[in-house]
Amino acid sequence: MDLRFSAADEAFRAEVATWLAANLTGEFAELVGAGGPGREHEHLEARKAWERRLGRDGWIGLGWPESDGGRGLSWERQVIFYEEYARAGAPGRVGHIGEQLLGPTLLMFGTPEQRRRFLPGILDGTQLWCQGYSEPGAGSDLAAVSTRAVLRDREWHIDGQKVWTSLATEADWCFVLARTEPASSRHRGLSYLLVPMDQPGVDVRPIVQLTGTSEFNEVFLDDARAAADDVVGAPGEGWKVAMGTLAIERGVSTFGQQMGFAREFEQVLAMARATGAADDPSTADRLLDSWMELQVLRHTAVMTLGAPVGATPGTEANVAKLMWAPWHQRLGELAVDVLGAAGTVAVGPGEAELTPAQQLFLFTRSDTIYGGSNEVQRNVIAQRMLGLPRGPV
Repeated sequence: MDLRFSAADEAFRAEVATWLAANLTGEFAELVGAGGPGREHEHLEARKAWERRLGRDGWIGLGWPESDGGRGLSWERQVIFYEEYARAGAPGRVGHIGEQLLGPTLLMFGTPEQRRRFLPGILDGTQLWCQGYSEPGAGSDLAAVSTRAVLRDREWHIDGQKVWTSLATEADWCFVLARTEPASSRHRGLSYLLVPMDQPGVDVRPIVQLTGTSEFNEVFLDDARAAADDVVGAPGEGWKVAMGTLAIERGVSTFGQQMGFAREFEQVLAMARATGAADDPSTADRLLDSWMELQVLRHTAVMTLGAPVGATPGTEANVAKLMWAPWHQRLGELAVDVLGAAGTVAVGPGEAELTPAQQLFLFTRSDTIYGGSNEVQRNVIAQRMLGLPRGPV
């Protein structure tokens, strides 16, 4: 796909750039370059306010249908928004799970009442979501979910544990994959429930990471409640809905991720030039290799643009994950290497004393695990694309 933009699209680019320049000032000036994976602790309250500013001015749900409160923009204009957002150094989003995962899932599978109830809070930046998929015994192997829910007195009663739940401490709601048919196993008998986080049956415990931060969490569900109607799709069909959510991770939102990667690469390149590391032939080769791989990642993301939301999931997301995760780890290694000995020394023991390069290096150790480990990605690709037998997980 040849990614070109019309004159009208370029006028939209100017509109986005102008808005970002006008709003990343004053109370939001400190947010430039802040937040994102491994840095979710930075300026959290201000980034929540930024989310509300985005919603107020119509920059959330750009591709959603106008009938559901979105702007119905083309994928080209959504790409332009991501490009300009990254170019301006705008902060990591705290509402991306709602906008990029739950919202589109409701557009595909939700009832009209569910869309009317939940989409406005995502669109105006006032309602934050987290994802209740992974469990201690069902991380990459999602079909092994053991969290259970029973419908009683017009409420789902939920018991179990979720883990690696990003931003659970800030979320108002969680979409939870739970087993609602007692005799079921694997993909059968699961339901996709919408669970309020502010209730006695939900206990969130932060997990301290290598970076010293805690954006991942454990979530314990002890007779947590969800309304009977707060199930997306039919009860027992949660696997289909959950796979639809995962399929949404490809496309324009994936391209937005690539733009963040490009910004990180530019920062590493600037450090290499500043320290003189770029003059070393071996380091120069690594920088060149990293840049070339980044172009392949971008091309792969572009190839999935325009795919209809709700299309049958293929292996695009699995291939992309298997490509970007090790690349991002190597970029983290390169970031500390170009700093030399200084890259191995922190000023103090807390996350505040880590440099961006050190944070990048430490956080990317998790890239090949979260979102489905590399081993599982290879299994999925081998089975679905090549027809090979299931390997060990």
